[in-house]
Amino acid sequence: MTPADLADTVARLVTEAASRRGLDDIRPTASDVALERPRNREHGDWASNVAMRFGKRFGTTPRELAAELADGIAALDGVRRVDIAGPGFLNITLDTAAAAALVRDIVIGEGSFGRGNALEGVKMNLEFVSANPTGPIHLGGTRWAAVGDSLARILQAQGAEVTREYYFNDHGAQIDRFSRSLLASFLGEPTPEDGYAGGYIADIAARVVAAHPGDLTALPRAEAQEVFRAVGVELMFGDIRGQLHDFGVDFDVYFHENSLHETGAVEHAIARLRELGHIYESEGAVWLRTTEFGDDRDRVVIKSDGEAAYIAGDLAYYLNKRERGFERNLIMLGADHHGYIGRLMAAVAAFGDTPWVNLEILIGQMVNLVKDGSPVRMSKRAGTVVTMEDLVEAVGVDAARYALVRSSADSQLDVDLDLLTKHSNDNPVFYVQYAHARTCAVDRNAAASGVTRDLDGAEAFSGELLGHESETALLGALQEFPRILAQASELREPHRVARYLEELAGTYHRWYDSCRVIPIGDAPIEPVHRTRLWLNDATGQVLRSGLGLLGVSAPERM
Repeated sequence: MTPADLADTVARLVTEAASRRGLDDIRPTASDVALERPRNREHGDWASNVAMRFGKRFGTTPRELAAELADGIAALDGVRRVDIAGPGFLNITLDTAAAAALVRDIVIGEGSFGRGNALEGVKMNLEFVSANPTGPIHLGGTRWAAVGDSLARILQAQGAEVTREYYFNDHGAQIDRFSRSLLASFLGEPTPEDGYAGGYIADIAARVVAAHPGDLTALPRAEAQEVFRAVGVELMFGDIRGQLHDFGVDFDVYFHENSLHETGAVEHAIARLRELGHIYESEGAVWLRTTEFGDDRDRVVIKSDGEAAYIAGDLAYYLNKRERGFERNLIMLGADHHGYIGRLMAAVAAFGDTPWVNLEILIGQMVNLVKDGSPVRMSKRAGTVVTMEDLVEAVGVDAARYALVRSSADSQLDVDLDLLTKHSNDNPVFYVQYAHARTCAVDRNAAASGVTRDLDGAEAFSGELLGHESETALLGALQEFPRILAQASELREPHRVARYLEELAGTYHRWYDSCRVIPIGDAPIEPVHRTRLWLNDATGQVLRSGLGLLGVSAPERM
C-alpha cells in the first residue's frame, strides 16, 4: 500500500462519513488528508490530523470522528493497527508486507515513483537567470540557474507544462555602457567611468574586430560603437548561452527585451490598460494608476520626453506571456529587486488577473564563496565579481549545482570551496552520490554472488521479511519521496529535495551496515537476501530520481 493509496482511502472514508450525515459539500481529496511520518516510530507508519480538521464541520468532536474513521482504516488490507492519540490524531501502523510492497512498485516503475499530477495540464512560464548581456553570469545568476532549472524539473514531475524562459535585457543604458566599454578597450582608452571592466571586455572586443570585415578605426566613433554594440552583444549572448548549457541549463525561449519596443508590444499593453480605465496623463507623461491595486504610488509608463519608462517593458512582457497562453508565470529575481514586487503585482491586478496566482515572484539572496576560511572576492575574468565559470572551475558542475540548491533561496548562502572538493561525508553532494554508487556496487556484488531479484523467472520478493529496524526506517524514508516532491513543487522550494536525499542517504548507509544482501561465506542464498536486493535497488532508484531533479549526476562508481 503506497502513501497515495492510503491517503485516497482515508479521503474516501471522510466523504462517506460526511454523506451519512447529509454533508454533501464535504468532499476532501488526498491532499486534504495530509498523511505524515511520525517522528516517533512507536506511533506507527503514518499519522493524520484529518479528524481534527473536519470534526467541527461534522458537528462532533475530533476524537469521535477519529474513532469512526479508525474502524474503516483498520479494515483495510495491509493495515495492522490504528490508534487514536491526543485530541484526535490517527496513528496508522501497516503490516510489514504492506509497507514493503512499495519497494516493488519503485523498482518496477523505474523513474515514475514520486511523480504526481497536481499540476497536470497547467501551462507555466518560469523565467530565471535573466542576466544583463554585459558580462559573464555572476554568482547570483548562477544560483538562480541551479534553483530555477531544478524547480522546472520538479514542477514538470507534478505534471506541469513548463517553459524555461530567459529574458535578455538588451534595451537601455546598460547596453550603451557595454558598447562604449568595448570600443574603449579596442582603442586602448581607459574604461568609461560608468563602463564595464574585466578581461572579458578585451576578449569580446578582439572577437568583434575579428568578425568585422572592415577597418573599424576608419569609421566615425558613433558608427564604430554601433558595430561593437550589435556584434558584441550577440557574442556575449552566445557566451552566456554556452555557459548555461555547460552548467546543465537550457532554455526553451530566449526573449529579447528590445523586441517589446520594436514590435509595438509596449503600445499594445498601454492600449489594453487604457481600455480598462487604468491609464491617465499628467504633466506630459503617461501614468498607470497602480495605487488602486496596492502600490505605494502611481507609476510613469511613458515619460514626458516620450521615452518608455522601465515598467513599460514589464507591462508589455507580462501581457505577452499571458497572450502566449501561460496561466501561471514565475519570475526569479535577485534581492535588489525586492522593491519591484508591489508595482508588478499591481500591474497584474490592473490587467484583471490575480496577483500571486497568474504571477509569482521569488526573491533570492546573495551567494558568497569561501576558501581557506576567507571570502573569494574577485574573478580572474570578470575582475570585480565571481562568476559561474569560476565556481565550476573550482568544484565542478555537480557540486556547484547541488551546493546552490540545497539551501532555501531566500537565505544568504556561503559556499565553502574546500568542503565541496572533499571526498568525505562532510561534503553533502559526495555523501548522496556515494550512497547511489554504493547501491550500484551492491548490485554488482550481488550478481557476482548469484543473488538476483528473480527466482526461476518469477519475482523473488517477500516484503514481510524486511522487519529489521534499519529496514523499517529505510522503507519509511522511501515512502516520503512523493510527499517531498509535492511539497517542493507547491512551495517552490527545490532545497527540500536535496535535504531529503541527504536523509535518505544516511538511512541507507545505516541499513547497509546492518543488513546483508549477500550471504556470509558458503551460507545459502535465502529469500531475505533477494528481498533486500529489491530494497537496495529501490533506494538507488529514488536517489537517482532525486539527483536528476536537481540536475546532478548519479555516478555508478566513485
